[in-house]
Amino acid sequence: MKGSNEILVLEGVHYQIDEQVILDAVSFTLKLGEFKLITGPSGCGKSTLLKIVSSLLSPIRGSITFNGKNIDDIAPEEYRKQVSYCSQTPVLFGNTVYDNLALPYQIRQLKPDEKKMHEGLAQLALPDSMLKKGIDELSGGEKQRISLIRNLQFMPKVLLLDEITSALDEDNKRNVNELIQRLVADQGLAVLWVTHDKDEIEHADEVITLPVSRVNSQESPHESA
Repeated sequence: MKGSNEILVLEGVHYQIDEQVILDAVSFTLKLGEFKLITGPSGCGKSTLLKIVSSLLSPIRGSITFNGKNIDDIAPEEYRKQVSYCSQTPVLFGNTVYDNLALPYQIRQLKPDEKKMHEGLAQLALPDSMLKKGIDELSGGEKQRISLIRNLQFMPKVLLLDEITSALDEDNKRNVNELIQRLVADQGLAVLWVTHDKDEIEHADEVITLPVSRVNSQESPHESA
């Protein structure tokens, strides 16, 4: 059902590489304050779907609208300030954690807010001293948490998360889950999360299960997510 708080609408999104259909006729909506999870078998296109929604890939056909506007008509840098993507294997920049948390401010030509950086670290059980730590000294789980903190220095409207707790222990997974749930409930953040984690699935407003990818044939029917 259409509503005024729909922030993201996917209609018939299709993606394939050569004859391999990765996504076929994927359609759904995401509202402000809504938490949806994407799951499905390995190779079904979950990560590809997030990359398409984040505008890192373009669908073969179908459309994506953000806030009522086709994302093709929105400048990529403006879109990505409002639709923020965290990958399973984060790309970190510069030399230190500080360099990474300062990046969103530099993009906006603003002075970095160290108080907000420290608050972000504390929310995910990381010490203040982490700001000075070199990115080559970070564990996989620390990189995932730093990437999430970086993406939340300025609250987006939509947060796209790709297996971002895969390198975390149970306590740190719980911290991340609780933080995301608070942001959804208190700030109306819309979340699209790729995961296999049962605890994360239990908290979702809806679970979207993608079918296994297949080889294209001329008369093959479309499969819906």
